[in-house]
Amino acid sequence: MTTVEQGDVHTGTRRSAQRTSLWGWLLALPTAWMVTFFVSSMALIVMLSFGRTTNDGYPAFAASTANYRAIWNEVYLELFLRSLLYALATVVISALIAYPVAYAIALHGGRYKNALIAAIVVPFFASYLVRMYAWKALLSDDGLVNSGLRASGISDGVTFLNTPWAVVGGLVYGFVVFMILPVYASLERLDTSLIEAGKDLYHGPVRTFVGVTLPATRAGLYGGALLVFLPALGDFVSAQLLGGASTYMMGNLVQQQFAEGQNWPLGSALTVGMMAALTVLMVAYLRATATRGGER
Repeated sequence: MTTVEQGDVHTGTRRSAQRTSLWGWLLALPTAWMVTFFVSSMALIVMLSFGRTTNDGYPAFAASTANYRAIWNEVYLELFLRSLLYALATVVISALIAYPVAYAIALHGGRYKNALIAAIVVPFFASYLVRMYAWKALLSDDGLVNSGLRASGISDGVTFLNTPWAVVGGLVYGFVVFMILPVYASLERLDTSLIEAGKDLYHGPVRTFVGVTLPATRAGLYGGALLVFLPALGDFVSAQLLGGASTYMMGNLVQQQFAEGQNWPLGSALTVGMMAALTVLMVAYLRATATRGGER
């Protein structure tokens, strides 16, 4: 190796080391932030889940499994199953709404694609809590919708609030944008010549959609389902503002334990239990999608 080649190798090695050092410094701050505010808080929740409540009502660390035994209460399991059902219904309804919207924008939006996506996303910059209060004002017995029904003579009024449909409707409205964006991204990357070839092969728009478009955008649909399902399962705002005692979810129970109940150890155990259930569902989802990806 000549002297010039040795110098080039030395320079390349030095630049590589500088880039590695730069990336290390850039990652140091977010890593420190995550360790300080995320990992440490989760560790605190886990430790507190084994704790107890003192006679004065304050949480205290301990080594008891009583809180984990308590979460196997029939009422708590019913709340979890209800939350699971609401979250699954939210995913299905969000997919039925999001796919046509994303399809129309991605394949027929033309030069207005970005403006249409912005029109969908910008309203979600408003606080989720404020938007749920707006829904409550619209759907209450004396709200705008019922006032309009009475004024038009169509009905004497419909009970929207305190029903499961109101809670699921609020969840869909709150999280449907998380379904639209990944589906839109999949459709945007779709080679439209495949759709034209599918029309020649299947001789029909429905069979072309089922045989070509839907499988090609399955990854976006799976990603959207996950992004909607996870926050919907742990949500408590929609059930609290739009539902009633008969529609409470796990999120409401956890919130009550930390607020009105002042039983932080039990609330921590419920949080850890729900995170464990979500982790199992997440692993099952990842394994299923990985298997399908391998089959393709």
